[in-house]
Amino acid sequence: MFTTKLPSFKNTNILLAGDVMLDRYWTGPAARISPEAPVPVVKVDGMEERPGGAGNVALNLAMLGSSVKLLGVTGKDEAASLLGSKLKAAGVQCEFLEQENQPTIVKLRVLSQHQQLLRLDFENPIKLDELIITQKFTAMLKGTDVCVLSDYGKGVLSYPQTFIQAARANDIPVIIDPKGTDFERYRHATLLTPNLTEFEAIVGHCADEKTLISRGQLLREKLSLEALLITRGEHGMTLLCADQPELHIPTQAREVYDVTGAGDTVIATLAAAIASGQSLQQATILANIAAGIVVGKVGTATITLPELHKNVALRQSKKKRGVVTQEQLLILLEEARSQGERIVFTNGCFDLLNEESVNYLEQAKQHGHRLIVAVNSDESVTNIKGAGRPLNNVNSRMHVLAGLHAVDWVISFDEATPVALIDKIRPDVLIKGGNYTLEEVTGNDLVKSYGGKVITAELVT
Repeated sequence: MFTTKLPSFKNTNILLAGDVMLDRYWTGPAARISPEAPVPVVKVDGMEERPGGAGNVALNLAMLGSSVKLLGVTGKDEAASLLGSKLKAAGVQCEFLEQENQPTIVKLRVLSQHQQLLRLDFENPIKLDELIITQKFTAMLKGTDVCVLSDYGKGVLSYPQTFIQAARANDIPVIIDPKGTDFERYRHATLLTPNLTEFEAIVGHCADEKTLISRGQLLREKLSLEALLITRGEHGMTLLCADQPELHIPTQAREVYDVTGAGDTVIATLAAAIASGQSLQQATILANIAAGIVVGKVGTATITLPELHKNVALRQSKKKRGVVTQEQLLILLEEARSQGERIVFTNGCFDLLNEESVNYLEQAKQHGHRLIVAVNSDESVTNIKGAGRPLNNVNSRMHVLAGLHAVDWVISFDEATPVALIDKIRPDVLIKGGNYTLEEVTGNDLVKSYGGKVITAELVT
């Protein structure tokens, strides 16, 4: 239905307004209990500061390659200076309205062995002149592709309609990460991205998919939204648009360490993708992949463009089980090995695929979890077999092999031997037909040098 591709975010321009804050992390071992109270004692041996709230959204956008302008409110203090310096170092253009007697919001987390033990919040409700911040926001709209409103309920977006109307008057899409139980404030936004808890706080508990979809569409229509994206944790995401069937995308996460900041990554990826010309559906698929990356990290985290590129390629590779490129295969191998899977490699012309060949491949697969079949290119087959061969071109040979149950991935090689490919793949098992001795198997010494196994099996005709 939808293909995944990674667009260029280089020329995208995002205007972001919202609640900025500084996230502090104190980490260390907790090996004993305090004699003063039944609480763990953490010996702090590491301290780190990261942009939080809308600052984390801005950092995610910058890491993806977007040009970002950030409008927020801070105090006149050390935390504001630190926050601004970290964001500017990442290329974010910061416009902070500094308030007298208003401390910059700081959240301090104490962690031990990747587990959060305590969080301390330093903040006061933000009070500011709505007219001043609206004028500032409107002045920053020029050249903007997409506006993002990151609402953490701290006061900057107490009256979001002024921001929405200003952006929509300039035909600029508005994406909002909402807060609270009054979604009427976000009427006429392009896209709203509540999590399931926030969504059900508005529409009530949804016992099944049908209820969630029907109530979501009613809410979308009521608020005059172009789309509603409900993020559902381990159940993935559901995108609801006008005049289109719902799009449900399962979660991409394999292991969840910390969901802190995952919503920031989602909305940043959505904004960058939409600004680059992607449809809402394509943008949502990319945002789901990005969320799967970031929840595998500890604390308020960002994704990088290489990480997103790798995971998009991995998704494409999984869709193309069978014939793969070398880049896709190497990514798949990393994934397989992370699951403890044993890799088997064989190669050949496979021009005359018969029952004996099929039996050989089934036997080869029994030596591991994944079987890679490397196929000689047409030119190399001619060099080996002589004029008139191959009878079937390389694409035909590869796709026939890919259809076999025993075969996981098929790849071609142009060289006279697959030694260079074997060196990149480094299989656990190298197998060839029984018409070879072990010493004659190409790549024998290489595979044995790193502890791999080389075996021979039934003859391949």
